[in-house]
Amino acid sequence: MADSHDPENTLMLETTHGSAVIALRPDLAPNHVARIKELARQGFYDGIVFHRVIDGFMAQTGDPDGTGMGGSGQNLDAEFNDEPHVRGTCSMARSSNPNSADSQFFICFGDAGFLDRQYTVWGQVVDGMETIDAIKRGEPVEDPDKIVSLKVAADAA
Repeated sequence: MADSHDPENTLMLETTHGSAVIALRPDLAPNHVARIKELARQGFYDGIVFHRVIDGFMAQTGDPDGTGMGGSGQNLDAEFNDEPHVRGTCSMARSSNPNSADSQFFICFGDAGFLDRQYTVWGQVVDGMETIDAIKRGEPVEDPDKIVSLKVAADAA
């Protein structure tokens, strides 16, 4: 487990409902963690909506188009791992191609073991899960909630 006091591997997520803290797991998915930090530092995620939110399953975000079809334009090779998809797990969205993850990710509301070893787990919500629970549901979501900002804790001082 990543050191929860490592500001370089901690994300501060600010949403329209409040804040959450995500512990990054470079031990599981070093390339995905590096890319998410790079995008966060560019401000890429700021203002992006939670476009697909399924009650009891997950909240998905990271598409600048808000449609579920967009991304940053840089695909990542899969880093599938044995970390289970449970409440608070942060994992990469992708198409049917295992190496198609880009900027979209989802946060699990509950256990989603059927995703295990098929999607790249890269983090875990360690504080503020009630903020994630409050995100408006829908496929697509009408008047969706947004990421106000996503920052690496080391930069937020």
